[in-house]
Amino acid sequence: MCFITGAASGIGRAVAEQSAQAGAHVLLTDINEDALSTVAEGIRTAGGVVLDSRALDIADIEQVQSYARDIHERFGSVDVLMNVAGISIWGTVDTLSHEQWRRVVDINLMGPIHVIESFVPQMIEAQRGGHIVNVSSAAGLFGLPWHAAYSASKFGLRGVSEVLRFDLERHGIGVSLVCPGGVDTGLVQTLEVAGIDMQQPHMQKLKAHFQRHAVSPDTAARAIIKGVTAGRYMVFTSNDIRLGYWFQRKFSWPYELVMRWLNQRLYKLSIDARRAAVDV
Repeated sequence: MCFITGAASGIGRAVAEQSAQAGAHVLLTDINEDALSTVAEGIRTAGGVVLDSRALDIADIEQVQSYARDIHERFGSVDVLMNVAGISIWGTVDTLSHEQWRRVVDINLMGPIHVIESFVPQMIEAQRGGHIVNVSSAAGLFGLPWHAAYSASKFGLRGVSEVLRFDLERHGIGVSLVCPGGVDTGLVQTLEVAGIDMQQPHMQKLKAHFQRHAVSPDTAARAIIKGVTAGRYMVFTSNDIRLGYWFQRKFSWPYELVMRWLNQRLYKLSIDARRAAVDV
């Protein structure tokens, strides 16, 4: 059995569909009830097994625990946990609101923690082993501009994964940390940048550039399933992030120069976008 969060769209949907195609019995959740029902119905129509699906907010521990209790009573412990759900809010520390910081951390970090604490003890007790998949980000590896809140959540998830990798080894439970680069999901359209109008031409140009270099959710899902099947800890969905991670570890001084250059470039872009908004 495979429990997947964020299953209504993007990487979560692709992972759910491909896992079911490979024969996994899936349990699906997402905050978007209508889209989740559509995905579950589509998987069943294609011959896959969806044991259950429920719309919930992973940032709410009581909702996660309630669903976990129902699953354990009906089906027993799960074999695979896939923490895919997340949101993306960028901004500088002088533009991010406290509410934005809180939302990002509650969903991207505390959400997976809620899932882990609600399901992993039963996996340990069942003594069947299993696997945990935590989807972090390139922002969980690199100090990217405007990513303070987002990186706080994704670096945090990376830290949790690093500890669980060793803590759970004795129980036969593997851990994979997925670090996607650009993936053309719904997050591209819903991305918030604090203090900046995303409809400005400068920002639309940046978004289009991102999409040109992004992989599809299906491509990312295939890389994830391949990495998990191979038992890899670090899983990359594109070679640019794999290369960047290697470069960061081997050449720290040039890496810092690249980060400073990128920061200056995006800072100029933000100034231009704000000026354009004033002119309008």
